Formats: sequence, C-alpha cells, structure tokens
Amino acid sequence: MSDSTLQARPETRHVPDRLNSRAFRTLRSWESLLLAVAIAIFIVNSFASPYFLNVWNLSDATFNFTEKAMIAFAMALLIISGEIDLSVASIIALASTAMGLAVQYGAGTPELVVIGLAVGLLCGAFNAVFVTIMGLPSIVVTIGTMSLFRGISYIILGDDAFRGYPASFAWFGQGYIYWVFTVEMLFFVIIALAFGVLLHKTNFGRAVYAIGNNPTGAMFSGIRVQKVKFILFLLTGLMSGAAAVFLTSRLGSTRPSIATGMELEVVTMVVLGGVNILGGSGSIPGVVIAAFVMGLVTFGLGLLNVPGIVMSIFIGLLLIGVIALPRLWTMAANRRRG
Repeated sequence: MSDSTLQARPETRHVPDRLNSRAFRTLRSWESLLLAVAIAIFIVNSFASPYFLNVWNLSDATFNFTEKAMIAFAMALLIISGEIDLSVASIIALASTAMGLAVQYGAGTPELVVIGLAVGLLCGAFNAVFVTIMGLPSIVVTIGTMSLFRGISYIILGDDAFRGYPASFAWFGQGYIYWVFTVEMLFFVIIALAFGVLLHKTNFGRAVYAIGNNPTGAMFSGIRVQKVKFILFLLTGLMSGAAAVFLTSRLGSTRPSIATGMELEVVTMVVLGGVNILGGSGSIPGVVIAAFVMGLVTFGLGLLNVPGIVMSIFIGLLLIGVIALPRLWTMAANRRRG
C-alpha cells in the first residue's frame, strides 16, 4: 500500500465529523430555514411596495405580531408538553371587558393593568382545573371556554363598546421607548428572553420536554406532571391577559369581538416556529423568527391592500402546510428507502 493512500485515510475518516459539526447542524435547522424565509419576504416586500422600507412603517409593522407572540411563547411550552389552549383570544376579550368595566368606575392605569393580568390568570387557572385535576382533554375544555369567555363579554357589552381609558394607559400600546422602538417591542424582547431561559436553561424547561415526549416516564422520573401543566396553563392565561392590556391600550376601546380569530394565528406562529403539534420538541428562537415571518407577511399584504379574509385564508393554509410538511417529508423518505 502506498504512502499517499495511508495519508489520505485520516482525512476521509474526518469527513463525517465535519458534516455532523454543530455549525453544519445549525445550517440545516428549521430556525435557519425560517430566517432565510424572513429575509426573502423582507426583500420581496421592499420591491412590492415603495412604502415598506419607511422606518416608521416598519415600526408599525411590529404591532402585527408582538401581542400574538407574547401568547405564542407561553403556548409553545404548553404544546411542547402535549396540551393546547384555544381560548386565548376569548381570554383577551374577557380581560379587556373587565378593564373597560373598571374604567366606568374610575379605575386608573395601574388598576387596569392588574385587572387585565388577574383576569387572564384566573381564566388560565379555570382551564387548568378541568385539564389537570379533572383529567379532561385540553382541546375539548378550551373549545368550551373559548365560547364561555367571549359569551360573557357579549352579555356584558352586547353591541356597545367601552371607551374613555386614561391617557396614561395608551403608553402600553401606543408609546415609544426611543425613536421608532415601541413599548410593545421592548416587552416582546423581555418576554422572549424570559421564556427562552425558562425553556432552555432551567429544570422546569427540561421537565416540559420530558412530559411532552413521555408523560408516564416523566411521572416515574419524579416529575410532578400535573403541577407542571397547571403552571403552563397559568402562564398562557397570564400572557393572554398581558396581550389584552397591550391590545386594548393600542385600540383605545373594548368590544366583545376584540381579538376574534387570534387563537388560530397564535397556534400557527407556534407550529411555524418548529414546535411539534404533538408535543416533545420545539424552541423559543424558532417562535421568535416565526413571529417576524408572519408579521412581515401580513404587513406586506396590507400594504398591497389585500383584504383581511384573504390573509385569514393564507394563515389557515400556512397552518395546514406546516403541520403536513413533516409528514409528507417522512412519506417521501420512506418511499425512497422502499
């Protein structure tokens, strides 16, 4: 055997190591694909509309996703654990109605914020009791509470609307920290970092993954499965209450139809971010990028005067496509092997 052959072998052995390196895996990740899609959408939008690259328009575009993303971060953890909450938009309606009712009795901005968060927390606890204590399926429970919470708002308001919020309350949904950087965007970043640390850097986050992969195994490992799920429903309700504060502040009024259909966009954002709808896997960075993707798409379509119903159709197709894509990929791979 020649010396050249002997010298070539070590390099050949190291090729798989290079292919399996962290950098290569990162390039192949779902988050990297989403980031490429976001950049592509940004470029297309910049050519499609002359108003897109205006910094103030881009600042306004963040309103298309910040409130939904706040809920999506908590929803991501809930779905990873194998559960779901479809009542989040109705929680927003009920929390907003409670804040509007409090305004009629002279409540100030601090009280309104506390009421909005408290109502969201109570609604989350209501869902959690039926799912974790009574053992009912979360999709059935939250479909029921989706109608219940919004129905209460319609009973209180009817066709009327609550207005007259304090001027200081507008800071949450209409304020700017500096130049084009909004208050909502600041809270979006803070909440994203908080949930990122919670899911990826703590024992609680590891417990969430374990429960989503094998709840029985997690229970025998000493994880208090029902307690963790109870906390996740509380977090989802709390984030829905926070979204109600920001959305109500931005609109300056409360109607029972507020946030109608937002639950579909939140779930789409989570699944688009790479969270397995069946639980067990997903990441907060993926949800962050998915939020920007959906925000850029809806803002770009809005600049082109695309009707809202068309956007709803697009979001529905996007949700179906993202859920179906892994299955189609697996089927194609199996067919190639067969």
